[in-house]
Amino acid sequence: MGNWVENEGLSIFVVLVWLGLNVFLFWWYYLAYDIPPKFFYTRVLLGRALALARAPAACLNFNCMLILLPVCRNLLSFLRGSSACCSTRVRRQLDRNLTFHKMVAWMIALHTAIHTIAHLFNVEWSVQARIEKKETLAAVLSRLGDNPNESYVNFFRKTIGNPVGGLYVAFTYLAGLTGVIITLALILIITSSTKTIRRSYFEVFWYTHHLFVIFFIGLVIHGAGRIVRGQTDESLNEHNPEICYKNFTHWGKKGACPVPQFSGNPPMTWKWVVGPMFLYLCERLVRFWRSQQKVVITKVVIHPFKTIELQMMKKGFKMEVGQYIFVKCPAVSKLEWHPFTLTSAPEEDYFSIHVRIVGDWTEGLFNACGCDKQEFQEAWKLPKIAVDGPFGTASEDVFSYETVMLVGAGIGVTPFASVLKSVWYKYCHDATNLKLKKIYFYWLCRDTHAFEWFADLLQSLEAQMQEKNNAGFLSYNIYLTGWDESQATHFVMHHEEEKDVITGLKQKTLYGRPNWENEFKTIAGQHPGSRIGVFLCGPEGLADTLNKQSISNSEADPRGVHFIFNKENF
Repeated sequence: MGNWVENEGLSIFVVLVWLGLNVFLFWWYYLAYDIPPKFFYTRVLLGRALALARAPAACLNFNCMLILLPVCRNLLSFLRGSSACCSTRVRRQLDRNLTFHKMVAWMIALHTAIHTIAHLFNVEWSVQARIEKKETLAAVLSRLGDNPNESYVNFFRKTIGNPVGGLYVAFTYLAGLTGVIITLALILIITSSTKTIRRSYFEVFWYTHHLFVIFFIGLVIHGAGRIVRGQTDESLNEHNPEICYKNFTHWGKKGACPVPQFSGNPPMTWKWVVGPMFLYLCERLVRFWRSQQKVVITKVVIHPFKTIELQMMKKGFKMEVGQYIFVKCPAVSKLEWHPFTLTSAPEEDYFSIHVRIVGDWTEGLFNACGCDKQEFQEAWKLPKIAVDGPFGTASEDVFSYETVMLVGAGIGVTPFASVLKSVWYKYCHDATNLKLKKIYFYWLCRDTHAFEWFADLLQSLEAQMQEKNNAGFLSYNIYLTGWDESQATHFVMHHEEEKDVITGLKQKTLYGRPNWENEFKTIAGQHPGSRIGVFLCGPEGLADTLNKQSISNSEADPRGVHFIFNKENF
């Protein structure tokens, strides 16, 4: 169980604490509105729907307090880089920030649905009680507030029946109107956040996601109308509802119970969210300040397979291996920021990213850099670039292990370019203090052209390891997954040559996909009693496979071999 917890996206402890707090808040606030005499008469009007509306509202406040924290990337990077307060295990949880962000978002959606459905019943019953002709307790309560020196408990003061009365509440009352707005905003945010929309229509996702500003504004003022009302403490001292409700027709008469007085609940949401909103505002100010700092593009390299490399310089820029930055190109879009893994090493005097041309924004960047032209592009003609970051990722922990498996799929190899470059520089200078002793590197790609821009780095590293008499330090396997019969025949014909005909490396390119079970068992046998870091930058399907293999090939004995799975998350 311990190993399963270590390899899952979020630890069981974190998830159980979060779920437990949601259950506790729901039950606590349900009882707070379902039992106390303060809301006795409110329950007469609304029944159990009162508690069913207020309990999820408390959970909404709690989760809306949490939803912004996982996207305060500068705060997370600060915590991640602070060894004094952030152990390796805690850093692994911080790396799952977007997973937690999505979980909280779905919990917000669930409680919003419960809250909305319960209030639909509340509105219907409030409207119906207001036009009730019979002398029932609900009808008498609904008429309170019509006479001087009375306060109302039924927030609906018109005598309009349903469904017009319900629509009147929804679009004229502050609580109703803000409720409609924030619900629509939440629906748009969640539906536009699906994987299909994010990958195929990123601009739709980007712009729609910023409806969260409207969502939070509406959320803060939603309770300002105070439509949920309870009996005042002073009134409870004179009017015990559990006794006086039986003689409701005689309230206010001599010798009878006085007319009960009511007041609205003060808005509480702002107390929950003001802290995270302030932190997020600081986050945005830091990002804005960073975006104004000058960035110089020193070199643009066009690689095969529709990939370009941007080499840049920025005053005071410091990075670690595997980190990523957000990039904005105003010439393409004045608002959009896109994440890219840094492919340079900390030892280099520039930082670089590799961009594969796969959509409108990347196509615009390609053209803005003059890559669509044949003639040489002058440096002063290159577009302005804004950079925010760098931000920490799981790949930073590569040097915390003695043995690692690095798995890249297609352009997902980029974080490991930074890692391998840094290893190369460390070996060029002084490798005695390097904890990392063995790298197993796997690269899966569908097309041979994709290998070309990365093969030079592997060749340099391969030569460096041989020069240092440590050729076994790096074991790499390159898989061409999109092969056909003619390619396989060509592979067989040239298999005996000293270097691979595709990459120029000593290690021959392999066709098909790795047998991960065999790979893990082999590595486990060669490194008994070790903690082996497994790092992936690739698709979710491959992540699931590697995560399961990491769990199944780790031993229950704490002294045995353990595979620790890490995945890049942007």
